[in-house]
Amino acid sequence: MTHPGTGKYEQLLERCKGQPPIPTAVAYPCEETALEGAIDAGTQGLIVPILVGPAATIKEIAKAKGIDIGNVDIVDVPDSRAAAAKAVELVRQGKAELLMKGSLHSDELLAAVIAKETGLRTGRRLSHVFLMDVPTYHKVLIITDAAINIAPTLEDKVDICQNAIDLARAFGLSRPKVAILAAVETVNSKMPATIDAAALCKMAERGQITGGMLDGPLAFDNAISRDAAKMKGIVSDVAGDPDILLAPDLESGNMMAKQLSFLASADSVRARIASCAVAMLAAHARRRPVAAV
Repeated sequence: MTHPGTGKYEQLLERCKGQPPIPTAVAYPCEETALEGAIDAGTQGLIVPILVGPAATIKEIAKAKGIDIGNVDIVDVPDSRAAAAKAVELVRQGKAELLMKGSLHSDELLAAVIAKETGLRTGRRLSHVFLMDVPTYHKVLIITDAAINIAPTLEDKVDICQNAIDLARAFGLSRPKVAILAAVETVNSKMPATIDAAALCKMAERGQITGGMLDGPLAFDNAISRDAAKMKGIVSDVAGDPDILLAPDLESGNMMAKQLSFLASADSVRARIASCAVAMLAAHARRRPVAAV
C-alpha cells in the first residue's frame, strides 16, 4: 500500500526535534526492512540503535542491501530467541531504554518481555496500541488492545485504558478522549462490553483511571461521528472526537484496525519511523513524569 499520508505522523516527528535520541535495543534485525528501519530511525535522531543478533548475518544483510551501519553497536548472539532475551536484558540493565522488534516473531519477543524473573513486567498489565493516520479522520487515532489481551476482564481494561492515556499524554495531549466501544450505545446486561464500559466511566469519575476523558458504551459510528451521535441523542464531549478507541476484545480491535488500514487507507508506510517517534516521546515522558489530573 502506498499512501502519502496526511501529515499527522510528521507532527509527531516535529515534537521530537531537539530531544536527545533514546538508546534502543533492536531485537534480531536480520531482514532488510527491520535493519533499515532501525538505522533510519537512528539517522533521524530518534534512537541510538543497539543491534542484537548474529553479527555476521547483520553485516551481510547491510552489505548486500547497501545499508550503512557505520559505528552502530552490535551485540552478537546466535539466534532470534537469544536476541530477544539479550535485548530485554539490556533494557533491564539500563543500557537501553526502548525495545524494538526486528524480524523475529512477536511471540518470541513477548515471551522474553513477560518472563517472570528476567522480563520487563510491572504492576500494570501489558497492552498494545495501534497508532493510525486515517485520512478520513481529523487526528491520529489510537486503537487498543488489538494484539495482546485476547478477552480482557474489567480490571485488564483499566490498565489497557490507562496505558493508552499515558501514551497519548506523552506525545502532547493534555486530556485524551477515550471512546469505549461496544455494539450499541446503551447499557445492556446481556452484553458484557456495555457493562464494562459503564463501569470504566464510573471508575474514571472516582479516580481509578486518571488523565483522560472517558465515555461509553459507544457504538463505532457514534463514537467516531458527531452527526451519528446526535442522531442517537448522545450528548458527549468524546463522541465524534476521540483520541483513543478502546475495543471490547482483541478480535474486534484487530479487525477494526486492519479494516481502517486497508479500506480507509490508513497509512502504514511510515509506521516504523512513527513508532520510533512515539516511543522516543514516551521515554522522555517517563524521565519527566506527567502529573495525573
